[in-house]
Amino acid sequence: MTQAPAAPKAVRRRHDREIVALAVPAFGALVAEPLFVLVDSAIVGHLGTPQLAGLAVAAALLTTAVSVFVFLAYATTAAVARRVGAGDLAAAIRQGMDGIWLALLLGVAVIAVTLPMAPWLVQAFGASDTAAPYAITYLRISSLGIPAMLIVLAATGVLRGLQDTRTPLYVAIGGFAANAALNVGLVYGAGLGIAGSAWGTVIAQGAMAAAYLIVVVRGARRHGASLRPDAAGIRASAQAGVPLLVRTLSLRAVLLIATAVAARLGDTDIAAHQIVLSLWSLMAFALDAIAIAGQAIIGRYLGADDAEGARQACRRMVQWGIASGVVLGILIVASRQLFIPLFTSDSAVHDTLIPALLVVAVSQPIAGVVFVLDGVLMGAGDGNYLAGAMLVTLAVFAPVALLVPTFGGGLTALWWTMTLMMTIRMLTLWLRMRSGRWLVTGATR
Repeated sequence: MTQAPAAPKAVRRRHDREIVALAVPAFGALVAEPLFVLVDSAIVGHLGTPQLAGLAVAAALLTTAVSVFVFLAYATTAAVARRVGAGDLAAAIRQGMDGIWLALLLGVAVIAVTLPMAPWLVQAFGASDTAAPYAITYLRISSLGIPAMLIVLAATGVLRGLQDTRTPLYVAIGGFAANAALNVGLVYGAGLGIAGSAWGTVIAQGAMAAAYLIVVVRGARRHGASLRPDAAGIRASAQAGVPLLVRTLSLRAVLLIATAVAARLGDTDIAAHQIVLSLWSLMAFALDAIAIAGQAIIGRYLGADDAEGARQACRRMVQWGIASGVVLGILIVASRQLFIPLFTSDSAVHDTLIPALLVVAVSQPIAGVVFVLDGVLMGAGDGNYLAGAMLVTLAVFAPVALLVPTFGGGLTALWWTMTLMMTIRMLTLWLRMRSGRWLVTGATR
């Protein structure tokens, strides 16, 4: 494929404005989400160690259950953005409603599994005898909020597809504030203990889902879009989500393998790994915000039959990804002596952590390209390729990572294998971008 000429400054400035307008609020909403668990942990932690341990187990199970269905946001964003680009807002919102109905159905199914299986799930996760009762209580109550959580994912995708990332930010901030207030009131004021924390989260998530539905329903009525469930549309949304589900599960497998390998290296290494992984995840929020902008912008361009505009926007976002990765890498190196003491005072963990952290810093520009191209291809609806590429990445990463303990490479070697994983992802995504096969225009892919 011949290389298109560089976009003039005016076009680059337009892309920059679009990226900033979508990415900055998206970043705020992304950061607000994990604060739910952080607030719960801070409040429940004062009840006692068994309660906090129970919360940790239940929250991990709950987070996994919800994050598996993140395709509800990704697939909906791409589909809605295409319709917006084609100028058919009624069809865009109708497409979004299909995703919301799918989220509701999946949420009910997850409740049906979680409620009876909560004791087994908690036991399988290794909860102690003292922590297990609290974990079961929290998991069972919190699972009642899963339909609302999934509706929030799908509705977020609808608004992102409509090029609106500000409303999700406002809803996330409101939800965080409500969750904090409810937790304090129910845990201590009403004396409900860990059950109060769970009910506070359920109520806050329900309120967030209601806020989103109000916005979407108003848009549907304004543009004459039907709100009724459509079997064919729901089925199409599910089919579009399957490849992204495969991609997400493969990525989860990578992270689980890395943690399992770190655990085999010893207590010092797994402690240092947890810190590095937390910081790596925090950096991912910043880069994922650009990816979210990519999903919305690319889908809109392709829906408007503007393949060249999509190509230019992609090129500009890759430049943003690289620049952001460089900045994040420098920040990690420059501030390491400031934030590391916040996590640990153990000199052995500190010494193990530093070289692995430097590997993460060096790899941030690679991560920037990966996150951006991931978002671009999601926006293009290229889920099948993303699923295949992630499976290839997993197949290469797994045996290399599992050999780390055998060769005595330690945590630094493990994070070099994580960098290898990101490099493979970058190459597979870059090849797809260069091929131009993702540039499928039209209101639907």
